[in-house]
This record gives sequence, structure tokens and C-alpha cells, in this order.
Amino acid sequence: MILAATTNESLARMSDLLIYSSMAVYTLAFFAHIAEWVLGSRSKVGRTAAALTSRASAAGSAVTVQVKQASGGTAVLEKPKVVTRSAAGTRDVPDGPGAAGGTAKGDLYGRIAVSLTVLAFLVEASGVVTRALSVQRAPWGNMYEFSTTFSTVAVGAYLGFLVAKKNVRWLGLPLVTTVLLDLGMATTWLKTPSDQLVPALDSYWLWIHVSTAIFCGAVFYLGATATLLYLFRDSYENKLATGGNPGAFARSVMERLPSAASLDKFSYRVNAAVFPLWTFTIIAGAIWAGDAWGRYWGWDAKEVWSFITWVGYAAYLHARATAGWKGRKAAYIALIAFGCFLFNYYGVNIFVNSKHSYAGVE
Repeated sequence: MILAATTNESLARMSDLLIYSSMAVYTLAFFAHIAEWVLGSRSKVGRTAAALTSRASAAGSAVTVQVKQASGGTAVLEKPKVVTRSAAGTRDVPDGPGAAGGTAKGDLYGRIAVSLTVLAFLVEASGVVTRALSVQRAPWGNMYEFSTTFSTVAVGAYLGFLVAKKNVRWLGLPLVTTVLLDLGMATTWLKTPSDQLVPALDSYWLWIHVSTAIFCGAVFYLGATATLLYLFRDSYENKLATGGNPGAFARSVMERLPSAASLDKFSYRVNAAVFPLWTFTIIAGAIWAGDAWGRYWGWDAKEVWSFITWVGYAAYLHARATAGWKGRKAAYIALIAFGCFLFNYYGVNIFVNSKHSYAGVE
């Protein structure tokens, strides 16, 4: 049963037009980001290799000492050149010059990409607000609305880091790419006409519970992207440290990213910062369930997978504090936890019969 209320069709059509327009601008931003990476200088490549060599041996490391015989007959110890690897959490390896590669041309395209991303964000946010005005309710009552709001918040969080003078321009290309994929799925397979809520969703808890879930998911996404890039960069640094010779493409891309330690620190901080809010999201959902269905917990699929996601991130944070589980092992747990979040959204809503599935993809 749908609550009887009017829907402003004119505003609904305007919302659709704004969402499609934002996709067009995001596409321009995508090409600008590509230009930033392609036209940026590759002359800076090699800084990581220099940083990983000629270091003093860490305590407990095996050092080969070469003995030379000086002309006067005195034995002289030659200072060894030991290749070491920076530990996660340190700043031993310098951050890369960024996607622009440290050149004026690359930086110009990078600034254009950020400007277009800002414009696309404003257009998409306008589409989300217009959707809300068309039905006079929160604009996240179904999967289409959740997806458009989610991508808006994710881009907003990225731009917030830039405004705070954080060096996260390296997130621009993967962010815009996935936002386009998200909006493409939303407008192609998840599109739902602007309509009123079913009775169970008509609650002020919709503003509280779902908005926090969207925000948490957006920040978890940024953390997952940084974690994935950390794994690639860590492998690259490890290859250099062991005397390997990465290919030209790997050098061109990996040298422009922050160091593995910086990426690891960024992902840990954002995941740790948003984890308490995810805890609140689950508690708020339980309270809403008590109001709507007369029970706080009923082992519904959405409830179960929300809790599994919570356990995943709790395990990640615990692993970060446990000797032997930092670095790559903890990163794998973080990616699994984010995978649980994605399944909770797409898998449960589409493939699992749940009280949270009201009408197909809604």
C-alpha cells in the first residue's frame, strides 16, 4: 500500500535531467583526470627506488660486511649499502608527485578535472534535492535514490578533503570512474519513478538511519579505494626493495601515488573515524525496527549483513592493533568488510527476500 500524496511530476523530470547532466559533466571530469595522468611528467620516476636504497640496516637485519685490504696493510670495513623496506605507518618512502607528475601541464588538467568534479557534484546534488522536493520526503526511499545520494556524498567527502588541504587528488580518477558506474547502474537498472513511501518507511528515522548509512558507506568507499591502492603500491615498493625492476607503466602510475605507508595511514584513519557512526547506524535501525515491526532484532537479512559488516570493520581495527596483522593482512580484512557492505546493499536488496525489500529494486 502506497500512501496517498501528490508527486510533483515537473520537479521529478527536472531531477532526472539534472542527474543525467551530472553524468555528462562527470564524463568530462573523467577525461580531464586521464589527461592529468597521461600528460604529467614521468621524469620524477625513481624517487622511491632512491629512498629504498643506501640505508642503514634495521636492528636484526642481516648485513654482509666486505673487508678490503688497504695499501698500508690495515683491514678496512667497507660501509655496506643495505636495501630496506619502509614499514607500514612510517614516512620513510616519500610520497609521489601526484597524478600531475609535478608538471605545469599535468597540474593544469588536474585543476580542470577538480573544477569539473565540483560542477558535477553541484548538479547531481541539485538533482537529489529536486527529487526530494518532488515528493516532499527524504530522497533515499529506494535503491535508485540511495545510489544517487550515495555517489553525491562520496564526491562531497572527497571534495571536503581537498578543501581541508589534504593531498587526495590521487583519488580523483578512481572516484569519478566508480561514480559514473554507480549512476549508470542507477539510471539503467535501478530507475524508479518518483513516488511516495510505503507506510513502514514513513518515519523520521528514515532521515536519521539511512542518512548515516549513506555517509558511512561513502567514507568506507574512500577507505576501500585507498586500501586497494595501498596493496598495489606496497607490492611495488617491495619489488624495488628486493632488487626487482617494475615495468615503465607500473613506475609511471605507482610513483605518482602516495607511499604505501601514507595510503595505509589514510585508509586506517577514515575507517576508524566512521566506525562509531556505523555502530550508531545499526542501533538506530534496531530502534526503527522496534517502532515499525514491533521487534528490535529479527535476524532479517539486511540486519544480519549490517552486523557482519560491523564485525568485519571491528576485526580490521583490531588487526591494526595486533602484532603480525598490520599492513597487507589488515588491508585484506578491510576489503572483505567493504565487500560485505556492498553485498548488504546490492545483494540483499536484489537477490534476498527481506523486510527491507519493498518493491523489487526499491
